[in-house]
Order: sequence, then structure tokens, then C-alpha cells
Amino acid sequence: MTEVNANCWNTLVQDKDPFIRHEFLLALEQSDSVCAETGWHPYHLIVHEQQELIAVMPLYLKTHSRGEYVFDQQWADAYLQSGMEYYPKWLNSIPFTPCQGLRILIKQGLDEQVLIQSCIDYITQLSEQNNISSLHVLFPNAQQLDVLKHHLMVREGVQFQWFNKNYADFDDYLQMFTSRQRKKINKERRNINEQGMEFQRLCGLDISEQQWQVFFQFYEMTYMKRGQSAYLNINFFKQIAQTMPEQIMLVLAIKDQNYVGAALSFIGEDTLYGRYWGCYQEYNNLHFETCYYQGLEYCLEHGLKRFDSGAQGEHKICRGFEPITTYSAHWILNPHFSTLIANFLQREQVLIRQYKQDCSGQLPFKQK
Repeated sequence: MTEVNANCWNTLVQDKDPFIRHEFLLALEQSDSVCAETGWHPYHLIVHEQQELIAVMPLYLKTHSRGEYVFDQQWADAYLQSGMEYYPKWLNSIPFTPCQGLRILIKQGLDEQVLIQSCIDYITQLSEQNNISSLHVLFPNAQQLDVLKHHLMVREGVQFQWFNKNYADFDDYLQMFTSRQRKKINKERRNINEQGMEFQRLCGLDISEQQWQVFFQFYEMTYMKRGQSAYLNINFFKQIAQTMPEQIMLVLAIKDQNYVGAALSFIGEDTLYGRYWGCYQEYNNLHFETCYYQGLEYCLEHGLKRFDSGAQGEHKICRGFEPITTYSAHWILNPHFSTLIANFLQREQVLIRQYKQDCSGQLPFKQK
């Protein structure tokens, strides 16, 4: 990212998407969270017309499948059992970030279909010349999926997101719920108060050095509890705190004048993106309040239309987060494996769509 002019890159960003910004991707690299040693080799695709930057594609050569949230390890295992190499592979995505958005940034007014096809053709030709197994485009938005699906195999997934239907406040939102579920949520929030919890919501430059350190310790703890190492380091968070503070919101949970939990979110044009959370000690309902209810209140207070709370989490359904379809797009060099994976994706799609329908049936809203 140091080889690309930040202003030129950012002129291509739409909807104030925080993750595709030059500053975010640069911080990943300069903090060494994303580098050859961590298995993410940056090879961003840049398109110029004469001297003008007209398209960019965040691109990585990966030597593993960690940090992607679209799971293809079984594909890699099948390659290995056949005596073939699945890695390295091309990945067009935002590292460690399962949020939908543009995956190829294109200057407005240009033919998006032609440019996307040209980028895909270039990468596939490069793969054939260098025997790179595949290309994976993770979490493209619906706009670009319409183009990608003509060139790549599409895989579907499910996440849970909240949509603001012009609610006046949190109580107004709860009026949409069945009586039973409304009482349950109110009980959860009362329980937080009864435990003596207080919450701070801080934006950008209002976050102190000490508070960043506290948040990072909570974030690390989330991974340590699973016996894993955190993907990101403190230098990444300190850098984005300086370079894109207006798109950061930190929730801190406080009990007895001590911090007991934290959740970090990012702010887009009309969307709040919940990303990182952690705590030392488990308290009743602390996770729900810190990660979801505080975020919902922020959306309502600031007129945001959507709360993208990240991957997984069926517990979000009973709190009004609706199942939505997410997508990834895949190209496989080997014709035999390409056919096998295409057949797998067709079978998987049936199950994913049934799962989404089942989740929709569990939403807590009153019947109209």
C-alpha cells in the first residue's frame, strides 16, 4: 500500500466503507499483521489509464486459509490427498473482515463490467503462467456479484444483520417484538444495571492511550480463551486511531470504576460495523449489551440504517438481527477440481437457503 497514492486510492472508495480505505489496508501492512511472515503476501492490482488511477483490487497471495471467514480447508485437503498443491492461492478480500463491500474499486462513470472482467482475466492468466491454484473473492456486495457470477463460481453464506426501519428509539424498536421476547430483552438490560455496569461510547480521538491498551488486552483475551493468537496487534489499532478516527467507535463497560469489557466498531455512511470484542471475566448479559444493544442505540441516535455485527451468531436472531445472504466467488485452475467444487456448491446452496429460511422463522417480531 505504500506504493499507491492514498488520495488517488480513496477517491475510488464509496459509501465511506472503512475497510477498503487506504489507511485501513496500510495499517494492516505497516503493523505486520498482514505480511509474508503471517501468510498474507500483498500483491494489489492497480489499473491506470495513462497516468490516472482508475481501478484497484486489494489482492493477496495466501499460503493458508486463516482469517477469511469463508472456509475452504476441505478443498485444500482434497488437493493434498490428490498429491497437488492448493497453496498459494489468490485472495481478493479485506483481511480478517467478513463485511460485504466493493472488492474492485472503479472510477465512477467507467464500464464496471469491462474493468472487472479485465481484472479477472489478468489474474487467471497470471495463475496459469505460475500454477497458482485459484482466485477467491470474499464478501463482494450484490452490485459487483452480478458481474462476478458470469466469470466465477458463487458460494452463499448467512450472516445476521439489523435494519433500522425508522425506529424513534430503542423502546420503539422493541414494540416490534412479541411480548415474551420484549420482556426478555428488557430483563437482560435491567440485569446489567443491577450488576452496577456503566457504559462509555467513545469516538476516534476521544479514546486515550490507556483505553486503547485496555481494549487491546480484552481483544487478545478473546483469542487466548480459544488457545489462539490474535490476528491484529496493538500497532494496528494505534495507527488507525490516528489515521481514520472519525470512523471508529469504542464501547467500554465499567464496573466498580474498572473496565470489564470492550467492543470496537467502525462507522460507514449508513452502517455500523461491529468487529472486535473482549472481556476478562464473564458477566451475565455483558456480551449482549456491549456488542449489540449499545450498537443499536448508537445506530438509532445517529440515523444509521444497518448494523453489520460480523460473522456467525445465531443468538442474534432473538434480538432482531435478520439472516441475510453473503457471497463469495471462486475460480479454480484445475478443471477436474473446478467441476467437483461447482457440484459441491450447488448442493451446499440448497442447505444454506433452507438454513436461512429456518432462521427467518425464528425472528421475534410480531406477526402482521
